[in-house]
Amino acid sequence: MASETQEGWRGWREATQEALYGSGGFYRTAPEGPAGHFRTSVHASPLFAGAVARLLCRVDAALGRPASLAFVDMAAGRGELVSGVLAALPAAVSARTRAYAVEVAGRPEGLDHRIEWRAEPPHGVTGLLFANEWLDNVPVDVAEVDAAGVARRVLVRGDGTERLGGPPTGAEAAWLARWWPLAGEEGLRAEIGLPRDAAWASAVASLDAGLAVAADYGHTAAARPPFGTLTGFRAGRETRPVPDGSCDITAHVALDAVAAAHAERCAPGHTPPPALTRPQREVLRALGVTGARPPLALASSDPAAYVRALANASRAAELLAPGGLGDFGWLLQPVGAVDAAALLVDVADDEEQ
Repeated sequence: MASETQEGWRGWREATQEALYGSGGFYRTAPEGPAGHFRTSVHASPLFAGAVARLLCRVDAALGRPASLAFVDMAAGRGELVSGVLAALPAAVSARTRAYAVEVAGRPEGLDHRIEWRAEPPHGVTGLLFANEWLDNVPVDVAEVDAAGVARRVLVRGDGTERLGGPPTGAEAAWLARWWPLAGEEGLRAEIGLPRDAAWASAVASLDAGLAVAADYGHTAAARPPFGTLTGFRAGRETRPVPDGSCDITAHVALDAVAAAHAERCAPGHTPPPALTRPQREVLRALGVTGARPPLALASSDPAAYVRALANASRAAELLAPGGLGDFGWLLQPVGAVDAAALLVDVADDEEQ
């Protein structure tokens, strides 16, 4: 390992950690925040925050409407989602909600005073923990098959140049064998998701009861991308990943491995309630985001309302679009006596709580 770090060569996990979260890292220094470099569901439309608020209301009802209800926004950026959720909540729910934004960057000026800004999620809370495009930015090492058919760690320098190092060992090798085995074809790649599994299990463990959601581009064992997904984003465009702090570095998430990590962390003999993995378009439709165009008759009876409804339909369509944001995977991981599937059944009194 020591020889691999000579002359600036490092594994992708170490290099990405410094490039994104070090003292001069992308997420600490980009003045415009993530929104200046890539478009997420949060930035696409306030309908997304409205749907998450509706989900929080359903979690609240499933928990028996506790006196203190938490909403934890992981990787909160500049607080866009948590602010939108608070604004969309019914007054009765809002009055009982404690809002937390978890982010490595400093607190933005002008943020709602009700939002507690933290570097780590609070522990012992009850409610909804929501991680929108968080896990894809948890740094991972990369493995690639060499000409002899052996999987080796990919090393990188600060300018993005790569070379192959030694084979993965220990827990990383075991993770690859279980979750992303690489056949002997030269050039096949895998992102070793072990750090994401640990990060997710730790985040879920911060809840005493409720629901944890990870919304991300992801994949499962049935359809792993053969050459991996590691990439960069800068100023709204996908770019070559270079670990120098100038761009976001991301890779899709092995959602099945992440889901299993929480279950395996539970105490022996304790079986947690089942998790669900569903595409974003399915979940958002269940939460009231349909993309349906308003009836033409509304254009005559109330032109302003028709224009607003038409705009909302367009925004909803972006959130639901196949090949785009609609392809995000949502992992819904319940904690305690919460039925994740029941939360996706239409509830008539969502707005009456």
